[in-house]
Amino acid sequence: MFSFSRLRKDHTSVSTEILAGLSSFLATAYIIVVNPSILSQTGMPFSAVLTATILVSFFSSMMMGLYANNPILVAPGMGLNAFFTFTAVFTYKLTWQVALGTVFWSGIFFLLLSIFNVRSYIAKAIPKPLRYAIASGIGIFITLIGFSNAKFIVASPATMVSLGNLNASTLTFIAGLLLTVVLLIRNVKGSILIGIVLTSLLAWPIGRWWGGTETVITITNLVAPPDFSLLFQLDLVNSLKWSLAPVILAFVFTDMFDSLSTFVGLAEASNLLDENGEPRNIRKSLIVDAFSTTVAGLTGSSPGTAYIESAVGIEQGGRTGLTAIAGAILFLPFLFLSPLLSAIPAIATAPALVLVGVFMMKPVVKINWNELHEAFPAFLAMVLIPFTYSITQGIIWGFLSWTALHILTGRAREITLALIIIDLFAVLALIF
Repeated sequence: MFSFSRLRKDHTSVSTEILAGLSSFLATAYIIVVNPSILSQTGMPFSAVLTATILVSFFSSMMMGLYANNPILVAPGMGLNAFFTFTAVFTYKLTWQVALGTVFWSGIFFLLLSIFNVRSYIAKAIPKPLRYAIASGIGIFITLIGFSNAKFIVASPATMVSLGNLNASTLTFIAGLLLTVVLLIRNVKGSILIGIVLTSLLAWPIGRWWGGTETVITITNLVAPPDFSLLFQLDLVNSLKWSLAPVILAFVFTDMFDSLSTFVGLAEASNLLDENGEPRNIRKSLIVDAFSTTVAGLTGSSPGTAYIESAVGIEQGGRTGLTAIAGAILFLPFLFLSPLLSAIPAIATAPALVLVGVFMMKPVVKINWNELHEAFPAFLAMVLIPFTYSITQGIIWGFLSWTALHILTGRAREITLALIIIDLFAVLALIF
């Protein structure tokens, strides 16, 4: 639990923690726009998803600060929102109400795993190369979505995909992408958020002074009351069907990979370790992560997860939960800006998606590409996620090929009971 007495023990101060919270918020705030831009493609109102995104970010980050006392912000996760939209809704043909129900049940499942510490047993059963590959595959998938949203890559009957036309919109996207990369290279705080704003400003003349007659940005109002229309709109009954177990488990596993890697990475990089050398308050942090996913289902968003961008605030000196509390509060004013934020075009958020893909590719270097029994399943999982347009399919074939190769090459002893159970769920997913 957070208490001000921890500040001196952790060699920090109130002003340092608040500045760190501001830094982490600026690095994370792009999700306020990007998450609604992805989830609204399912038919959910943009303004309502924006409200849900902020509610999840506020309550989860606040709980991370107060309960887990960690300087880590929690918000709807990139990759998880792509799975919600493009796999659960578009591929499985679920209504968004049922999809929200699967988010809720995955949160409950994750919460039970965290409370009873079963998640450590499951986490150990999942081969690390597959964890790295799935994260990287999701990154490529998100990048593909970004290029597609900008119409930089389009469908082609001859070659499946092709380069789109270079017009006012795609040129604006390219300019915005380059600007954002330059900001990141120069270590400007809030680079991605600033990049979205700058690209939106560049898009303002389209349809007005150049690029045809169709305007890309139209602003009617600047502020409006929060839209709570998605609150408790989840379908709890129809989402709790056996046939939807693969969707629920995919949410659980993806969220677990994401959160564990985030907590471990941040702890190692910033020495936020306990006396046993483990990430500080890891059990409480995972409970918060699970709580965030449950809240997401209730409010109308894809699952919440810990954000690796919290490293920005930690580098500024954030060491306690006060950093997360300060960051949480900064989300609240955006509840009233949905008309302004909804005017941000897809070509302005597309650079953020492309760059998130870049960040998520980092784990791929940890895969031992010289050991084919590890490299092939990892590669299969990584490429099938974008190629099948389904995170689930990448996970399924990655696990099944890993088990098959280890059995066929005399490494069956390395296959644990937990991994066999995961494989059984993968087979059931294919059957259903």
